[in-house]
Amino acid sequence: MSAARSLALAALLAVASCGGPGGPEPAPDRLDLGGADDLSGFARATAPVPLRFAEDHGPHFEYQTEWWYWTGHLADGAGRAYAFQFTIFRRGLSPGPPPAGPGLRTNQVYFAHLAITDEHGDRHVFAERWARGAAGLAAAAAQPFRVHVDDWEATGLDAAGAVRIRARHADFGLALELAPQKPPVLHGDRGLSPKSDEPGNASFYVSLTRMSAHGRIRLDGRELAVRGESWFDHEWSTSALGPDAEGWDWFSLQLDDGRELMFFVIRRRDGGIEPASGGTLVERDGTTRHLGPRDVLVQARAHWTSPGTGARYPASWTLRVPSERLELRLEPLVADQEMRTSIVYWEGAVRVDGQAAERPVAGRGFVELSGYHAPMQGLF
Repeated sequence: MSAARSLALAALLAVASCGGPGGPEPAPDRLDLGGADDLSGFARATAPVPLRFAEDHGPHFEYQTEWWYWTGHLADGAGRAYAFQFTIFRRGLSPGPPPAGPGLRTNQVYFAHLAITDEHGDRHVFAERWARGAAGLAAAAAQPFRVHVDDWEATGLDAAGAVRIRARHADFGLALELAPQKPPVLHGDRGLSPKSDEPGNASFYVSLTRMSAHGRIRLDGRELAVRGESWFDHEWSTSALGPDAEGWDWFSLQLDDGRELMFFVIRRRDGGIEPASGGTLVERDGTTRHLGPRDVLVQARAHWTSPGTGARYPASWTLRVPSERLELRLEPLVADQEMRTSIVYWEGAVRVDGQAAERPVAGRGFVELSGYHAPMQGLF
């Protein structure tokens, strides 16, 4: 069976769920997303293009891989802290939009990840769903914006990027409204974010780095009113990673001085760092500064080994931006925030403290660690 047929069959049969502790068995060792070597007809991210909003918040079917990603930190009325991740992925089996009309025939597969971290309870719960992009099971549209997998969905509320997200699995879930506090950030070169020196190994990458958040989360079957702040990433590409890439360490930080920092380090198989690694510093007024691989120094201070998969991850960090006289220390809210889904990775909420120009600074953020369980090559 070809990889593409294998994935299509998996999507048809496995509108799947993977739970946290006490849930179903962990995901398989390796997900075959299909078609990684056959890029015929797919567009490549080779040069900046004009990005228009709200249209570009929607899908880009000419590219093979795309995801919409929301994370955030929340608190209930008693001050108890929570964090969430909600991501919807799209994978094209062939270029172009899905065929119109009824029936199950499609060239698109979607999957989604949901996670809630309860800092006080020292726990992290997660789930996954799959569906094929047909018969109303899953779809993405630009105007009006909506992307969904079954009843897990994100629905646009205005052209600026405000959105309502909703997902529920067993006894946990969320229903939140998010509204941007700053304009879109175009990472890299006007939104073109290279991942290696080879032309086309790049993505288009847009963020809303600070969004207000309010609504409700569900945990242990109880509904809790919450408020806080969120972050949105939207990326689309075809074969973004270079041939020697193993995975990445990605940081998204919201500081209490009104700035945000995004930075990613692509790790190579030989132990080196991909020169295309980089990021963006977002100022209080929304202006941005591109950061190259030498502008940010990342040091892991501890490690954690997953009891579920045996993967060994960095577990706390120091980030330095010498030109900004910025030094930040990051600590996970909960040690075990590994996503044991079809793609195994660590996606965790962190607290931040440190100094900015010798003045105290604090904040919150998320860290994503991929390729520690199995290489990411061929997936993105």
